Amino acid sequence: MTLGDDCDSLFPEHQSLFPFQRPAGHDLDTAFPLASTMAPSKTSDDTLLVVGGGQMARALVGGMLRGGAADAGDVTVVDPDPRSQDWWHQNHPDISFQPAMEGALASAAKVLLAIKPHVLPDVLDTPSNPVEAWGGKLLLSIAAGVPLKTLARGAGHGRVVRVMPNTPSLVGQGASGYCTGPDVTDADRSWVERILGSVGTVVGVTEAQIDAVTGVSGSGPAYVFVMIEALADGGVAAGLPRSVALQLATQTVLGAATMVRDSGQHPAQLKDNVCSPGGTTIAAVGVLEQNGFRAGLIDAVIAAAAKSRQLGGG
Repeated sequence: MTLGDDCDSLFPEHQSLFPFQRPAGHDLDTAFPLASTMAPSKTSDDTLLVVGGGQMARALVGGMLRGGAADAGDVTVVDPDPRSQDWWHQNHPDISFQPAMEGALASAAKVLLAIKPHVLPDVLDTPSNPVEAWGGKLLLSIAAGVPLKTLARGAGHGRVVRVMPNTPSLVGQGASGYCTGPDVTDADRSWVERILGSVGTVVGVTEAQIDAVTGVSGSGPAYVFVMIEALADGGVAAGLPRSVALQLATQTVLGAATMVRDSGQHPAQLKDNVCSPGGTTIAAVGVLEQNGFRAGLIDAVIAAAAKSRQLGGG
């Protein structure tokens, strides 16, 4: 789910997903029990275990179901939060829900880890041998800043995928980047692109580039929200009612983004098209430049990317 200082700002819903505090001497199995002598069970390539039932899990699973990338009967969601359980039962009654991982992992062919980074070790570092518990399963993680090598070490294999989605995925307008471990197949990549594509745009990158994805699209919605708020504030300062100013600012950003996406023209050309000689827009653009608008955005992307690398130990 990080965008900003950590993934709390990206996936605020996840703050309540794993509320337990492990006291001294407490067995990890209390939070995510995984039987060490679990009998092997037959798995289908379509079975999916989703660990964490917060906002991003809801967006991705909802997109999969709408786009036909998964059937509800093949999906199991694990989350210890009763509020999450209520949401899933009300909105996706055909999906299986469990408060703990016991029994669910053995029957899954693919696993989506939709959890916060600090929870990840408690999920992967189970009493069972990771190679036996996770062996052969495609592991997809949206935990911000967690590198592929950490996922591979915990899973005992390299069939792992690291994803950076963003919050507009919640409305089907997401922008996600992903990178893959050495054991990921072409079929795996097609499946990953299908599920991420069900909630927006998806691009494959190298792991060296995934932190930059965090800076641009992962954290990017926050920059745009600040810009919309500032545009509306400017409208109010110029005499508009707040509701009118916010409506105009929001539609202006949406319309401008659509033009960039659909016109094939560079943003600089589109900007020049609006700036008449001696007009209002070029006067305003000059003020933006004087106040470091462009440089501020560039620095923000670089800062978010650096923080992502720091979270991942890089």
